[in-house]
Amino acid sequence: MRRRSCFVFLFCGIFLPGILGFPQTNTSIDCDSLLPNYEAEPQTSAPPYIIAVSFDNFEPGNEVQVTLEALGDAGFKGFNLQAREIDGDVPVGTFKITDPNTKGLECHNMTNSAVSQANSDVKQKVTTTWIAPHDAREIQFIATVVQNLDNFWVGIQSKTLTPTHSASVNATGKSKRKVCFE
Repeated sequence: MRRRSCFVFLFCGIFLPGILGFPQTNTSIDCDSLLPNYEAEPQTSAPPYIIAVSFDNFEPGNEVQVTLEALGDAGFKGFNLQAREIDGDVPVGTFKITDPNTKGLECHNMTNSAVSQANSDVKQKVTTTWIAPHDAREIQFIATVVQNLDNFWVGIQSKTLTPTHSASVNATGKSKRKVCFE
């Protein structure tokens, strides 16, 4: 009898969710559209998440610390984070995985060109390190964040980061713009 109970429990745990049509918990997010792989619409409200970066400027090969963080008690289970040139749709640079809640993804045949969740635990904050490529223009970090299967936000953006070899920035990383006081 005990053996039959284990079998019934195992059967229900493995097959019943698929039979009843419950959504899978292993959510992946498309590298290009940044949409999750299930049939729900993204939220249109302001996202309860921010992307913070350690620098405003970067040079080729620089490492920039990037943090995806929930505001308040929002929490999140899934995400896809990429660096993209302004108005670009392809990830640039690579990520060094430094947080056990993250894993690197391969987008457009580039290893670690995006970062995603390593598990479905609820997270308040994840941190990773982005390594700037040699040929990037102004970039932003962009993310999709999945709170649960019904609530996710697409296109969350960081502030813009400027390469120091840009014409408007000098070697110290300071803007060359003049400030006039009257």
